[in-house]
Amino acid sequence: MDAICDDLQAETDALVAVVAGLSEEQWHLPTPAKGWDSHETIIHLGMADYAARVAAVDADEFGTLKQAMVAGEFDLHQASGADVHAMTGDELLVWFKSERAQMMAAFRARAPKDRLPWFGPDMSTLSSATARMMETWSHGSDVASTFGVEWTATDRLRHVAHIGVATRGWSYINRGLEVPSGTVRVELTAPSGEEWTWGPEDADATVRGTALDFCLLATQRRHRSEVALSAEGELAEDWLNIAQAFAGPATDTRSAVD
Repeated sequence: MDAICDDLQAETDALVAVVAGLSEEQWHLPTPAKGWDSHETIIHLGMADYAARVAAVDADEFGTLKQAMVAGEFDLHQASGADVHAMTGDELLVWFKSERAQMMAAFRARAPKDRLPWFGPDMSTLSSATARMMETWSHGSDVASTFGVEWTATDRLRHVAHIGVATRGWSYINRGLEVPSGTVRVELTAPSGEEWTWGPEDADATVRGTALDFCLLATQRRHRSEVALSAEGELAEDWLNIAQAFAGPATDTRSAVD
């Protein structure tokens, strides 16, 4: 847990560096994610952090929270009860950093395989932290793009790529499709040049390319036509056309949000 939390902290620091010092006008400029500005993006991340912390420290409290949300009493962006929409950008950033710190302290206190409740199926603590990494990186890329800031790719992308691979079946199920039989091997080149692989060498199909392109596709920050990923075999091509690493309704555009 310390390793994933250390990486998540580094990714958090990268995002904070982009938004720190923004004017109020800049906080409300639209990002590439349709309908979202940087203010709403940070609200989303912080509220999900709040929910993840509650899940890690008090399963019963999380159950109550989930039940109220399912009943339509409030949505995720209102979960903590804080009046975040009325906050200035600077105030929101202080709130977000506090929620993120509390969540990571809760994660570090749990074992990687501990089961935590969530809005969908239960997850391990490690999977929950990895999901927070994926959201931070993908939403961070939206904010960075808004201001023309380089969103430097690092080997922390391995966490995002892993979720992208692990959610292959989900990408079909989420669209009401049957998960096809057969295996797909994924071979990615990390930003450092290291080679990352998932799946057997004798798989029925293979995906090859850079980790960055794969992560941009899986988080739907880029369309299939905009990334240099090779797909050998029908199973690989079919998957790449619908890949979706995040929960929520099936989407097909690079501006999708979770």
